[in-house]
Amino acid sequence: MRQRYPTRRRRWGRSEPMPLYVVTDDRQAGEAIAVLARWLFRYRSELAPLTTALLLAGAAAFLHHGHRGLWPDVLALTVVAVAVILASGKRWLDRGIERAYAAVVAIAAGGWFATATAHGPTSPPLPGLLVAVTLICGAPWWSHRRRRSRVRIERTVNAWPDLAETIGLAGSRVLSAVVDLWGWRARLALKRGQTVTDVINRLPAIESGLGTRPGSVRVEPDPARADHCVLHVLEKDPHARPIPWPAPTGTSVADPVELGVFEDATPVRVRLLHRHALVAGIAGSGKSGILNVILAALTAYPDVVIWGIDLKGGMELQPWASCLDRIATDPRQAAELLADAVTILDARAATLTRQGARLWIPTPEEPTLIIVADEYAELADESPDAMAHADSIARRGRAVAVTLLAATQRPTQAAMGKGAVRSQMDIRICLRVRERRDTDLILGQGAHTAGWHAHTLDAPGKFLISAPGFDVPRRARAYLLTDERVRATARAHRNRRPRLDALSADAIAHTTADVEVIDAEIIADDPEQALWTALLEAPDVGLSVSQLMKITGMGRTWVYSRLQEHAHAGRVQQVSRGRWRAAQRP
Repeated sequence: MRQRYPTRRRRWGRSEPMPLYVVTDDRQAGEAIAVLARWLFRYRSELAPLTTALLLAGAAAFLHHGHRGLWPDVLALTVVAVAVILASGKRWLDRGIERAYAAVVAIAAGGWFATATAHGPTSPPLPGLLVAVTLICGAPWWSHRRRRSRVRIERTVNAWPDLAETIGLAGSRVLSAVVDLWGWRARLALKRGQTVTDVINRLPAIESGLGTRPGSVRVEPDPARADHCVLHVLEKDPHARPIPWPAPTGTSVADPVELGVFEDATPVRVRLLHRHALVAGIAGSGKSGILNVILAALTAYPDVVIWGIDLKGGMELQPWASCLDRIATDPRQAAELLADAVTILDARAATLTRQGARLWIPTPEEPTLIIVADEYAELADESPDAMAHADSIARRGRAVAVTLLAATQRPTQAAMGKGAVRSQMDIRICLRVRERRDTDLILGQGAHTAGWHAHTLDAPGKFLISAPGFDVPRRARAYLLTDERVRATARAHRNRRPRLDALSADAIAHTTADVEVIDAEIIADDPEQALWTALLEAPDVGLSVSQLMKITGMGRTWVYSRLQEHAHAGRVQQVSRGRWRAAQRP
């Protein structure tokens, strides 16, 4: 067995001190250089004027040493650069003041560079002149909003991985970012499994993380990829002030109506032909302003007839009365107006069937009919007949160019959730609402969850629009028409208003004549007999419940009860919604 001996350690004493090893290490110097380089790179935008001045001085010293005769070429290049900036600079600098600033900087830099090339950069007074020009030309650069925004964007992009962890979007990254007129926008790539809904739900946290004001961040889905989205940060509210209404640009109802502008300054253009529209929002949200913009455009077109329903006694639509072919100011008149619209609808549908056509193409001789119904929700409470007629128009009116534009400040479930009207509205304009659920009532189930936050709209005239071509929530603001502008526009347009076409006018006249004949022949001493006689002598389009009430002198409940009895026995039939006649007539 091998014996192990303890290891003897050498002890260093005074007589033989421990040797001192000096290690040379340049790491501290390298770290200092790296820190300086990172600082210079971080503040490269702020240091750009100083960096440019140093580069000019160095280049001038090099050329003066060996090529001082090139100073005329430097001047020629300066002239070319200025010409390019003024001629083609709009591609990069959209504002004229920015192009002028760039031209001045080019002239100052080029002039100093040529002089320094010829005489040397250290020749008096060139050094002092360089310092003065750098400070003067650098001041606008240092204070420019777009440059400062670009710097903030770059720093936000660099800090996004840590910020994403904080706000609950871990794994997302910024693909690109650009500065626009009102702020900046970035394209985000989300982690697998995340969607734009997750980003929308984290909007308050994003605003907090970015240090922006509440409600300043917008999120739009990427139509190409479900795991991408666009983040738009508004540093200024583009809709802080009302936007004056420009004159209408269209010449026909087939042209889009320009309602206002989006936050990116693009116009909101929507086509009303063959489409029903709904405008809804609480009191003071700007509903009347939207209607004024629409009416100002429609009254300028020679191929549209406008009927109005205003249950405020005509107060809202009265300024446009001279341009309206017909206006109803109480529930009874509204029911009669909508009943006549259904009559026109049926007559046009029959004509299209005979012609083998599918759409009524409006012309000045055969105009479209648009019914503007203000305070539409009141019809649900005060006139069930009117609601029945509106339901029929909503279901069948688009193809024959009989369309409905309904506006309400009370989007109740009874008015908006029942019948065909809400489901048939192709265009939905939602102004500010009081509760989040009202957004779903107006724009459709699930709209609030998808990012349509109408309850956050903070000024009259701001709205969200859902229509063909407008499938993502984008805030807009309607144009403003003052009362004086409304009156002036109505006076200018009233003499160019068309009349109903002969087919539609004859259909209404025929129905009225039939009712007058029936009223003259029927003696209402016996309501039962009067009802049955009226149904036997009713025209092919039938009679409405309101007309039967007038003929019999009885109430709505009595008329409905008798109609149901006759219908169960097979004696009467419902020609269309709300219109009846006898099943077999002599």
